[in-house]
Amino acid sequence: MPNHHARTIDPHTLPETITRYLTAHQAHDTATALTAFTSDATVTDDGTTYEGTTAIEQWLNRSATEYTYTTELTAAQQTDPTHYTATHHLEGNFPGGTVDLHYRFTLRNDLIEHLVIEP
Repeated sequence: MPNHHARTIDPHTLPETITRYLTAHQAHDTATALTAFTSDATVTDDGTTYEGTTAIEQWLNRSATEYTYTTELTAAQQTDPTHYTATHHLEGNFPGGTVDLHYRFTLRNDLIEHLVIEP
């Protein structure tokens, strides 16, 4: 559900936790990516929800090997101090070849509590 109170921000001003996760994820650095999440975090990707660091670690490792693609951070929004959206443009060898994905983050204590990835 789009939130109309979201305001566009410079992608470079996203919180450090989100930037750390996105950078590590692109580098396939699962260990660093995991440090950005709370211990009870959830990630929803492609309609499937992964709960807790073990499940998220498995998801990170799998998504790193499934396809080859480039990612460009094209936009960012902030709804409130704990809700951010980062928009990525992906090009690669996955079905469709290109897609814009919205990474919707909920933060708690400066860590990612929920991440929802959707077109």
